[in-house]
Amino acid sequence: MNPITVSANVGGAIIEIQSGKYAKQADGAVTVRLGETIVIVAAVAAIKAKAGQEFFPLTVDYREKAAAAGRFPGGYFKREGRPTEKEILTCRLTDRPIRPLFPKGWFNEVQVQTVLLSADGENDPDILSINGASAALTVSDIPWAGPLGAVRVGRVDGQFVANPTHVQQRASDIDLIYVGSETELVMFEGAANEISEADFAAALKFGQASVQPIIAAQKELQSKCGKPKRQITVNVVPDQILDEAKSLAGDKIITALLIPGKLAREAAVKALFDDVGAKLVAKFGADKVNEFVLKDAAYYIQKEAVRGLALDQGKRLDGRDFDQVRPIWGEVGLLPRAHGSATFARGETLAISLATLGTTDDAQEFDSYTGGANEKKFILHYNFPNFSVGETGRITGPGRREIGHGALAERSLLPVLPGADYPYAVRIVSEIMESNGSTSMAAVCSGSLALMDAGVPLKRAVAGISVGLCTAFDAAGKASRYQLMTDIIGWEDAFCDMDCKIAGSEVGITGFQLDLKLKGIPISLMEQALEKARVARLSILGEMAKVIAAPRTEMSRYAPRIVQVRVNPEKIGALIGPGGKNIKRIVEESGCEINIEDDGTVNIYSVSAEGMQIARNAIEGMTAEAELNRIYRGRVVTIKEFGAFVEFLPGKDGLVHISELANFRVKKTEDIVKIGDEIWVKCLGVDEKGKVRLSRRAAMEDREKELAGDAAPAAAPAPDAAPQA
Repeated sequence: MNPITVSANVGGAIIEIQSGKYAKQADGAVTVRLGETIVIVAAVAAIKAKAGQEFFPLTVDYREKAAAAGRFPGGYFKREGRPTEKEILTCRLTDRPIRPLFPKGWFNEVQVQTVLLSADGENDPDILSINGASAALTVSDIPWAGPLGAVRVGRVDGQFVANPTHVQQRASDIDLIYVGSETELVMFEGAANEISEADFAAALKFGQASVQPIIAAQKELQSKCGKPKRQITVNVVPDQILDEAKSLAGDKIITALLIPGKLAREAAVKALFDDVGAKLVAKFGADKVNEFVLKDAAYYIQKEAVRGLALDQGKRLDGRDFDQVRPIWGEVGLLPRAHGSATFARGETLAISLATLGTTDDAQEFDSYTGGANEKKFILHYNFPNFSVGETGRITGPGRREIGHGALAERSLLPVLPGADYPYAVRIVSEIMESNGSTSMAAVCSGSLALMDAGVPLKRAVAGISVGLCTAFDAAGKASRYQLMTDIIGWEDAFCDMDCKIAGSEVGITGFQLDLKLKGIPISLMEQALEKARVARLSILGEMAKVIAAPRTEMSRYAPRIVQVRVNPEKIGALIGPGGKNIKRIVEESGCEINIEDDGTVNIYSVSAEGMQIARNAIEGMTAEAELNRIYRGRVVTIKEFGAFVEFLPGKDGLVHISELANFRVKKTEDIVKIGDEIWVKCLGVDEKGKVRLSRRAAMEDREKELAGDAAPAAAPAPDAAPQA
């Protein structure tokens, strides 16, 4: 088969999708190109499910190659290693919109892999990965209810831009990754500079219009080279067993679900289904009622009950109104050694955040093959230990979920941090202590409080909230009615349809993320969710203000203080010295950390006032210019027949000619001074080569006049002199 290429005009830029040239042994494969950025995406599904498989094993992988940008990987090993944070976040961006469109109950393993082949440094490949995954699945024989279209939305000078370049992104006040079907919104994620809900909704509508050419191109590609979809068998609980399980559970499931408290509720539901499971095994036999059947039946019954409570009875599991936020409390300054610390609790979700201030050397540097930033001065790390949900499990490094939640919280706080000239690197570590819904938004709230406790001059506080959705469908599969729920708990997330996280300040939205279990929702419904999130956010910000209303004016005594000294950029080499000799000496003597910028800005970090002064004096002395007619205290460093060289500033010498040593004729330099002597000298001038002429004679004469002038008033005070204390 000859390669087939289709194209889509998105905002004036052409996206090309080609199939049939590479990876022809995959079930579906495409290359996607924008500018000179190219990715290949391949999708493969196993012929059959593994024995005992009880969930849908979808793996999405995205990898960047240094060769795609014509570079070598950094580090000792010149081969790409474990995935970077950018790669992991792109995996999640690709996974989340495609996952709900696979058939329910189909457990064959599916792998979707993206490899970056070419990077032009202007067009980000993450959007191409999402579109490529959709196209590869669309042309494959894998059962999937696509296609989808993805676009990045920016806004430059008040105008929305589709797939902005990195240069345009830096001038944009919104970074929205939008994924939609032909008719509905499927997923979004990103950040904004405190934009209004109305502007955000307008960006969503722009995104929906922008993805249509991409979807049309994929449908054209499918018509030209798509494979017929394979026949599949889905795993479902037999109707007879499910009906019996529902009969055995009866109204007892409602009673159990409405028990207050997460742990008590979970224990009651578990006890109920342990009893139901035993009776099902006794009636149908262990061969028909295996572990999968029991779990799936329990899930279906709980899901039906939770949704029935919300849609038919107007009830939530914890008894709240649908617009009500759970009780909030917070605390700051709880950890004495942290530069800033805070606890934020919302119901049974609790996060502790620790803020650390560091030097600019503490900023995170990373390889950036695709363009954009290669350094971060603000980092937020989110950790979700097993004990936060009362469970055991494997203890490893952060997983994709933790990295994704940390990135969302980081993006949400970044717009309110001080600008690029803020001399500190800042790190937040958010430890989840208890979890029952939307811990990432708790990390935003606790992180905001911790930053203010650390004295970081935030523009405004930031809070986040999650809004859920429960939908009923008619016989044709169309949504007939729905219920939005503010501040969802864990089981509302698990058994309902949406987790929409919106973070922001009192001014506007700063961060957002949407996860759907549905194939899409109307943007009009999302506009309602945005308004509910706004009202809830303002309420939470009010509660946070009771804990700490503004950033502290004093930092922790354990945080490094900073003094900025400006020096002539031409003096940087002299300040550093050969092999770093001078700067190393200053660091050793003062105990400070010193960073020197190319523009001549010298940042001195110290927790000691004495050390700070030592470093500042040394730097200012080494970089100071000789001032005409100024008197200095210097040290004789060299003796010559024609005079003496005196170090009058750190590292800077000047010549005192033999005729300038005294107010009488000097026959021999050593008659007046010796090496190591400290003497007063006056600057007579600096020649065009920078050589400084000094005079001991002139300095002594000036000091004698000065001392005489000081003594005269004491001997004969002026009539209007102030009385002495």
